[in-house]
Amino acid sequence: MAIKPQEKASPRGAQKHHVGHLDKSRGWLRHHLEVAVQAFIRLTVTPVATFMTLAVLAIALALPGFLFTVVNNVQQFSSGWDTNPRIMLYLDASVSDARAEQLSLQLMLHDGLSGVELIDREQGLREFASYSEFAGMLSLLDTNPLPAVILVLPADHQASALQQLQGELEAIPEVSEAVLDLEWIQRLNAYLLMAERFSWVLSGLLALAVLLVVGNTIRMTLESRRDEIVVAKLVGATDAWVRRPFLYSGFWYGLIGSLFAYVLVQLSLYLITGPANQLAQLYSSSFMLQGLDLTSGLILVSTGTGLGVLGGFLSTGRHLREIEPS
Repeated sequence: MAIKPQEKASPRGAQKHHVGHLDKSRGWLRHHLEVAVQAFIRLTVTPVATFMTLAVLAIALALPGFLFTVVNNVQQFSSGWDTNPRIMLYLDASVSDARAEQLSLQLMLHDGLSGVELIDREQGLREFASYSEFAGMLSLLDTNPLPAVILVLPADHQASALQQLQGELEAIPEVSEAVLDLEWIQRLNAYLLMAERFSWVLSGLLALAVLLVVGNTIRMTLESRRDEIVVAKLVGATDAWVRRPFLYSGFWYGLIGSLFAYVLVQLSLYLITGPANQLAQLYSSSFMLQGLDLTSGLILVSTGTGLGVLGGFLSTGRHLREIEPS
């Protein structure tokens, strides 16, 4: 008697369907989109509380952005100035013009100088009258009160060499005072460096404040949905699935808050554009105050968004472990 071969059982139930990677990716993207939209809608449920949180985030993000922009503008404004060191030799009032010219010729032979210019007493008086508001009062004086000045250009621009040359020139009997004209530029650069470092420190502190504000806001939202989270975990939801809506809440807080911060920075710079341009005109400069460019704006928005997501992740990561079905 022939035995029939056993027929292969046909697949039943879930074995009949195969979910491909493309379908999984579509489902994953669809779920993320739905969660992102729902997280945004939840922000509109409590508009007053949401607006207050966004205002705090916007101010915290706008302050370092404004400081960095101001420092960059001042650096650009001062970059066009002549930064070559010069030493002004103010001669005694008793030194005659002939002796001043003779002294300037002697200084041309100095090995440490690359240039010498004599500003005699009459030339100094004319320049002072053209740049000063006291030109009328000078005509009332019987004698010229201004001394002759010799402007010298050092060949070596190192700080130690400049100080040594300044002391050597100041020791000349006819010289009343030797002033290094680069000192104020060095002070300005030091102030700018200090302001830049202060901006970085302030940015770090305010970034921590953003993390705390977003984290505390999401923690309160998480506590208000505790029962919903417990039910979701009872039916098998993982911590990553439960955390996802709160991460998108942090994303929206960071994104919208950083966009508000960008508007605040641009508005603040617009308000001071007029006085800044007037100041530049007084220095005969074509400088124009610049706001945040596209790259700086993207950095501000991406930083704020990243801080929002990070704040949500840190807050939910700690509190989700405390919410477990009993």
